[in-house]
Amino acid sequence: MTNASTPPVLDIVPMLAFAFLLMAPLALAGIALVNAGLGRSRSAAQALLGSVAVVSVSIIAFAGIGACFAGTSGAAVFTIAGKSWDWIGTGPILLRHISKSPMESQLGVLFECLAVALVGLIPWGAGADRLRLAAGWTTAAVLGAFVFPLLAHWVWGGGWLAQLGANFGLGAGFLDGGGAGTVHVLGGASALAVVWIAGPRRGKFPKDGLATAMPGHNAAYVLFGCLLALMGWMAFNSAGALLWLHAEPAALVVTAINTMLAASGALGATLVVTWVRFGKPDASLCANGWLAGLVTSSACAALVQPAAALFTGLVIGIATPLLVEVMELALSIDDPSGAISVHFVGGLWGLFAVGIFAPQKGQVLAQVVGIATLLGIFLPLVYLLFKLLDRFVTFRVDADGERLGMDLRELGGGAYPEFVIHRDESYH
Repeated sequence: MTNASTPPVLDIVPMLAFAFLLMAPLALAGIALVNAGLGRSRSAAQALLGSVAVVSVSIIAFAGIGACFAGTSGAAVFTIAGKSWDWIGTGPILLRHISKSPMESQLGVLFECLAVALVGLIPWGAGADRLRLAAGWTTAAVLGAFVFPLLAHWVWGGGWLAQLGANFGLGAGFLDGGGAGTVHVLGGASALAVVWIAGPRRGKFPKDGLATAMPGHNAAYVLFGCLLALMGWMAFNSAGALLWLHAEPAALVVTAINTMLAASGALGATLVVTWVRFGKPDASLCANGWLAGLVTSSACAALVQPAAALFTGLVIGIATPLLVEVMELALSIDDPSGAISVHFVGGLWGLFAVGIFAPQKGQVLAQVVGIATLLGIFLPLVYLLFKLLDRFVTFRVDADGERLGMDLRELGGGAYPEFVIHRDESYH
């Protein structure tokens, strides 16, 4: 006989997931601070206002339209060779009837709202010091309403990438619990498209010499942002493990440990590389290495052993400063935040590492199919959409606005009004 005074037993999994998702916005705050700190002082206020606006627009676009396509029920399901292929979700606009959905579905939508905000922040940082606010808002709207929901459905909503295991016996299907591909590779691909379309900052690549150094204006912002990002990442990875990988609560401690190990290994490797190359550690590159380790953990923190998580961090920590240098000196890509090296390459490596270290047979092939999809479909899709968008909403600020700074040009005042901001006169 049950004691009437005994409280009902609550399902701990959704409660844990909800608690983690309340902490996840710290990742957004961390990336916003890193983006602002790595830009110029005369664009700091615009960078942070743009971050808040991008987060807002991304969430509204996803909640209003995108969530319709990211849902777990398939609107376009094709049968090929006797196998079911789920291509796109369906659902009501503006999240109607969400209160009547199971709690796990509601938590999935909350996770995706936060994830799409992070997707929008990544290209905003890559376009620092020359990308207009209007361009940041509109790219975030396109990503939130159409591009991210399609990929989210394929990976998290029971779409065809998730079905690779059932249809072809490729491990457990494409696995991406924390969003290494769905968030970071997509965001990094968007950053690459923005950089290609907007071009480098004026004076960055003079015709008569090497690339001009344009260091970030506030290393304290950058490094504090890294610490905030760690907390947010542990929350993202833990919530993703519960919601998308259906992990048991007992596995969450290892997930958090693996997140810290990947970031710590990456930071240590980057610190050594920069110390050897330059004689002293480089703060901004070390921050990039730390974030790249976190990005890598988004794929593998809930799926691998601690030694493997540390190894993946060490590899990306060695690669990140070298990739930043190659991007700038060999490819003439001006990416102030390092988003392409950190999010795009770091996410790809994390996804592949899951295939190497995950115990399921055939998992590496499932991960390769997912990576090929990201590179072969979403990179060109984002570039074409942004190129078309640039015809209607010009991405790049005018030359005079770039010379004065984005704060004065778009906000009418600077982030540091009590200080004289020295201007670059090396424009060619």
